Amino acid sequence: MEIKVFETMQDASVAGAEIIASAMKGAGHFVLGLATGSTPVPLYRELARRNKGGELDFASVHSYNLDEYVGLDGSHPQSFRYFMDDNLFHHINIDPANTHVPSGTGGDHEADARAYDEMIEAEGGIDLQVLGIGNNGHIGFNEPDSVFHAGTHVVDLTDSTIDANKRFFERREDVPRHAITLGMGGIMRAKKVILLAFGAVKADAVRALVKGEVDPQCPASILQLHRDVTLLLDRAAASKL
Repeated sequence: MEIKVFETMQDASVAGAEIIASAMKGAGHFVLGLATGSTPVPLYRELARRNKGGELDFASVHSYNLDEYVGLDGSHPQSFRYFMDDNLFHHINIDPANTHVPSGTGGDHEADARAYDEMIEAEGGIDLQVLGIGNNGHIGFNEPDSVFHAGTHVVDLTDSTIDANKRFFERREDVPRHAITLGMGGIMRAKKVILLAFGAVKADAVRALVKGEVDPQCPASILQLHRDVTLLLDRAAASKL
C-alpha cells in the first residue's frame, strides 16, 4: 500500500488524475471503476479538463460505478447515474452506452446484481478502481458487517451512512434505506485501486484502514491485502496515521 499526503484535496485530485492518465495511456480498451459522493468531484473535474485539452481520451473507456440507491431511477437528481452524468460523463468523450451504473429500480435486485458482476467479468475485470471511504469505513456501500460480501448485492444502509448523505436530500426521511453495491470481490479483483480521503472527519476511518486489523467491521481494511493500492490524502485525513 502506497500512501501519499497532500496539502489540499485539489493537489491530491490532480495526482489521482495523473495515475488514471498513466494507466490509460496506450491501453486501448480500458475498464474504469468509479465512485460517487463529494470526494471524487475535484478528480472528475480534472479528468474533464484534461479531456477537453486533448490530453486524455475516453473513447475506448468502459466505466462501471460502484453503487446506486434502490428506488431511484437515473432521472432522479440524487441518483448516482444522474450524479455521474452531471459531474463527469457529459463533460468527456465517453460513449454513454459504455457507462454502467447498477440498477436500483429493477423487479429482481438479486438478478440485477448477478448480471452486473457478469458484465464486469466479460470485460476482463476492472483495470483501475476509484474509491472514497465512508466515515464508518465503508467502500461503495459495503457497510460494516460480520463478513465481507464478495459479489454485487443489496445492502441496508446504516444510520451513519444515512446521516452522512442526508445533506443531499430535503429531509432525512427522503434518503433511501437500501442500495445495490459492487461487492468486495469485485473491488479486490481490480488491477489497481486509488482511494481518496479528505478532511478530519475521515481520519478515524483512514487510520482503521491502514493500521487496524483486516475486519469486515471496517470494510476498507481489506485493501491491506490488495496488490496495488494508493491512498491519496490531505493532511487532515492523514492526521491520525
